[in-house]
Amino acid sequence: METARSTQQAAPGAFAAFARFVLCGGGVGLASSFAVTSLGSWIPWVLANALITAGSTLLSTELHARFTFGAGGRATWRQHAQSAGSAAAAYAVTCMAMLLLQQLVAAPGAVLEQVVYLSASALAGVARFAVLRLVVFARNRSQATATVRPVRATVARAAAPAGPAALCRAA
Repeated sequence: METARSTQQAAPGAFAAFARFVLCGGGVGLASSFAVTSLGSWIPWVLANALITAGSTLLSTELHARFTFGAGGRATWRQHAQSAGSAAAAYAVTCMAMLLLQQLVAAPGAVLEQVVYLSASALAGVARFAVLRLVVFARNRSQATATVRPVRATVARAAAPAGPAALCRAA
């Protein structure tokens, strides 16, 4: 006798989810770097970077929803917005790290710049993974909101005082 399958996949463990996160994010990031370079030869690089970043964030959010975190379906608009926010925060971290390097070292070499950038990216990536796993694609939150039932409050009414003298005493 077969048991009915749930439409929702089992959530992967933290290690498996992190490996999938690195695979999906790294794959999309690698493809994005080639796409920005290619598109940047036709339009201004800043515009190419913005377009590819927006597209790659949408794509990676869908991959994370379906594959990385086992959400079992497409990402919602809320998840896309939160994922974009975490990507923007990661971008800010890498920019701040590079600005700090420029302030501390007058003429940093290419190797030092890569070490700082990749270290900041790795730190931001781990933080982004935690945000996506614990907030954006957390199952408890969606299940908890689905099972919350409204509570009806019962108000007991007191008998109205009989006359004006009783009303003055009650006030």
